[in-house]
Amino acid sequence: MRFARVVFTVAGILGLVILLPGFFTIDMVGQQFPPPVTHPDFYYGFLCITVAWQVAFLVIATDPVRYRPLMPVAMLEKFPYVTMLLILFARGQLAPQQLAAVGIDGTLGVLFIAAYFRTRC
Repeated sequence: MRFARVVFTVAGILGLVILLPGFFTIDMVGQQFPPPVTHPDFYYGFLCITVAWQVAFLVIATDPVRYRPLMPVAMLEKFPYVTMLLILFARGQLAPQQLAAVGIDGTLGVLFIAAYFRTRC
Protein backbone atom coordinates (compact mmCIF):
# COMPACT_ATOMS: atom_id res chain seq x y z
CA MET A 1 0.00 0.00 0.00
CA ARG A 2 2.88 2.37 0.73
CA PHE A 3 4.20 1.81 -2.79
CA ALA A 4 0.86 2.83 -4.33
CA ARG A 5 0.69 5.89 -2.07
CA VAL A 6 4.10 7.06 -3.20
CA VAL A 7 3.48 6.31 -6.90
CA PHE A 8 0.16 8.15 -7.08
CA THR A 9 1.38 11.06 -4.94
CA VAL A 10 4.43 11.55 -7.14
CA ALA A 11 2.30 11.23 -10.29
CA GLY A 12 -0.20 13.82 -9.06
CA ILE A 13 2.35 16.35 -7.87
CA LEU A 14 4.59 15.93 -10.92
CA GLY A 15 1.59 16.33 -13.21
CA LEU A 16 0.45 19.50 -11.49
CA VAL A 17 3.95 20.98 -11.61
CA ILE A 18 4.17 20.26 -15.34
CA LEU A 19 0.60 21.24 -16.30
CA LEU A 20 -0.37 24.27 -14.22
CA PRO A 21 2.08 26.67 -15.91
CA GLY A 22 0.34 25.81 -19.18
CA PHE A 23 -2.57 28.02 -18.17
CA PHE A 24 -0.25 31.03 -18.46
CA THR A 25 1.94 30.05 -21.42
CA ILE A 26 -0.39 29.54 -24.39
CA ASP A 27 1.50 32.10 -26.51
CA MET A 28 4.88 30.60 -25.65
CA VAL A 29 3.64 27.14 -26.64
CA GLY A 30 2.64 28.51 -30.03
CA GLN A 31 6.08 30.06 -30.50
CA GLN A 32 8.10 27.04 -29.38
CA PHE A 33 5.96 24.50 -31.22
CA PRO A 34 4.38 26.26 -34.23
CA PRO A 35 1.77 26.86 -35.39
CA PRO A 36 0.20 29.08 -32.73
CA VAL A 37 -2.73 27.61 -30.83
CA THR A 38 -5.78 28.31 -32.99
CA HIS A 39 -8.37 26.61 -30.79
CA PRO A 40 -7.81 27.79 -27.22
CA ASP A 41 -10.91 25.86 -26.16
CA PHE A 42 -9.15 22.58 -27.02
CA TYR A 43 -5.90 23.75 -25.42
CA TYR A 44 -7.48 24.83 -22.13
CA GLY A 45 -9.93 21.92 -22.22
CA PHE A 46 -7.02 19.49 -22.42
CA LEU A 47 -5.31 21.24 -19.51
CA CYS A 48 -8.46 21.21 -17.36
CA ILE A 49 -9.08 17.51 -17.93
CA THR A 50 -5.48 16.52 -17.30
CA VAL A 51 -5.29 18.65 -14.14
CA ALA A 52 -8.46 16.92 -12.92
CA TRP A 53 -6.71 13.58 -13.43
CA GLN A 54 -3.73 14.73 -11.39
CA VAL A 55 -6.13 15.50 -8.55
CA ALA A 56 -7.65 12.02 -9.00
CA PHE A 57 -4.16 10.52 -8.62
CA LEU A 58 -3.75 12.42 -5.36
CA VAL A 59 -7.14 11.11 -4.18
CA ILE A 60 -6.10 7.53 -5.00
CA ALA A 61 -2.91 8.12 -2.99
CA THR A 62 -4.93 8.97 0.14
CA ASP A 63 -6.36 5.43 0.36
CA PRO A 64 -5.04 3.04 -2.30
CA VAL A 65 -7.04 0.06 -1.01
CA ARG A 66 -10.31 1.96 -1.16
CA TYR A 67 -9.57 3.52 -4.55
CA ARG A 68 -7.93 0.45 -6.12
CA PRO A 69 -10.83 0.10 -8.62
CA LEU A 70 -9.80 3.49 -10.08
CA MET A 71 -6.24 2.36 -10.77
CA PRO A 72 -7.05 0.67 -14.13
CA VAL A 73 -8.86 3.84 -15.14
CA ALA A 74 -5.72 5.81 -14.23
CA MET A 75 -3.76 3.47 -16.51
CA LEU A 76 -6.25 4.27 -19.25
CA GLU A 77 -5.33 7.93 -18.80
CA LYS A 78 -1.67 7.10 -19.48
CA PHE A 79 -1.35 4.40 -22.14
CA PRO A 80 -3.58 5.72 -24.97
CA TYR A 81 -1.84 9.11 -24.69
CA VAL A 82 1.60 7.47 -24.88
CA THR A 83 0.48 5.41 -27.87
CA MET A 84 -0.88 8.47 -29.68
CA LEU A 85 2.32 10.46 -29.07
CA LEU A 86 4.41 7.62 -30.49
CA ILE A 87 2.19 7.43 -33.57
CA LEU A 88 2.40 11.20 -34.09
CA PHE A 89 6.18 11.09 -33.69
CA ALA A 90 6.49 8.22 -36.19
CA ARG A 91 4.46 10.28 -38.69
CA GLY A 92 6.68 13.32 -38.18
CA GLN A 93 3.91 15.30 -36.51
CA LEU A 94 5.55 15.65 -33.10
CA ALA A 95 8.76 17.47 -32.22
CA PRO A 96 11.43 15.35 -30.50
CA GLN A 97 11.28 17.67 -27.45
CA GLN A 98 7.62 16.78 -27.02
CA LEU A 99 8.49 13.09 -26.92
CA ALA A 100 9.70 13.44 -23.31
CA ALA A 101 6.06 13.05 -22.24
CA VAL A 102 6.16 9.48 -23.57
CA GLY A 103 8.90 8.53 -21.13
CA ILE A 104 7.24 10.18 -18.16
CA ASP A 105 3.71 8.94 -18.82
CA GLY A 106 4.87 5.50 -19.94
CA THR A 107 6.90 5.05 -16.76
CA LEU A 108 4.02 6.23 -14.60
CA GLY A 109 1.65 3.87 -16.42
CA VAL A 110 3.93 0.91 -15.67
CA LEU A 111 4.20 2.04 -12.04
CA PHE A 112 0.38 2.25 -11.90
CA ILE A 113 0.22 -1.40 -13.00
CA ALA A 114 2.72 -2.37 -10.31
CA ALA A 115 0.80 -0.36 -7.70
CA TYR A 116 -2.44 -2.09 -8.69
CA PHE A 117 -0.98 -5.57 -8.22
CA ARG A 118 0.86 -4.66 -5.01
CA THR A 119 -2.28 -3.22 -3.39
CA ARG A 120 -4.44 -5.74 -1.55
CA CYS A 121 -8.13 -5.93 -2.42
